[in-house]
Amino acid sequence: MTTGSDSSAHLRVEPHAGSLAGRLNWLRAGVLGANDGIVSVAAIVVGVASAHAPTAALVAAGSAALVGGAISMALGEYVSVSSQRDSQKALIEKERAELHEDPAGELDELTGLYHDQGLSPQTARQVAIELTENDALKAHLAMELNLDADDVVSPWAAAGASALSFIVGGILPLLAILLPPDTVRVPITFAVVLVALAATGVTGAVLGGSRVVRATLRVVIGGALALVATFVIGSLLGTSGIA
Repeated sequence: MTTGSDSSAHLRVEPHAGSLAGRLNWLRAGVLGANDGIVSVAAIVVGVASAHAPTAALVAAGSAALVGGAISMALGEYVSVSSQRDSQKALIEKERAELHEDPAGELDELTGLYHDQGLSPQTARQVAIELTENDALKAHLAMELNLDADDVVSPWAAAGASALSFIVGGILPLLAILLPPDTVRVPITFAVVLVALAATGVTGAVLGGSRVVRATLRVVIGGALALVATFVIGSLLGTSGIA
């Protein structure tokens, strides 16, 4: 039999649904960033290598793709999340103003929302009153907007995570093309990239709750097509003497 204290201890260690969803979103974003890094850098270094470029050119091209791609990812994420943050802050301020201007009307609104969730009118009113007395803004944000004033997204954190995941993914094909002998560097890079893409595909599918095989095949086939395309272009440029 579970005692009251045991039950309370159990509840204290349970993760909040909102924070768990946020962590999963960050993980999914990290997996996508790593996937972009793998494909982007791999496509460039394979294309350059297939044109029979020297190792120095591979180092330059791969490093430029790694740094440039990471910065581009970070900037894109920063702009996107900044817009999301501004929208969140605007909604919070709007709700705070409405609570200041018409607290009675907002209490009625909160009561109606809880009633719509299945509570009786009396219970819904009592819940609304108690939550309003505790933290009216938090109660309205959670019920109306599914938003927490203390959990506004950080564009700097998003930019940093995006850049880091891109670099982590991009380093794999860069090392795969530079470390092996010239004669086998391209096949080895193909193999490393496809295995890494399969890993990100499985991880992304598990985090997103989608079918693992289908999601993984999409990622692997897409990456393979990108590698084949740049390999063909590099080979044509190399044999034609243009590169």
